[in-house]
Amino acid sequence: MTINKRMSIGEVLRMDGDTAAIFMSFGMHCLGCPHATGEAIEDACAAHGTNADALVEKLNEFFASKN
Repeated sequence: MTINKRMSIGEVLRMDGDTAAIFMSFGMHCLGCPHATGEAIEDACAAHGTNADALVEKLNEFFASKN
């Protein structure tokens, strides 16, 4: 599965809870808030001033390393 910017944070976290550390390293510390479960990665990054492309790249690297 490839992660993209339109996927929700919650969707990615449900795929593998260990991705929480990646989100947190990009300044997204409130992963349990209601917005995090339904908000697209792209929208969350815009709200937090974070580079969505860089975050998605790290998430995809994480999942690729598990194969």
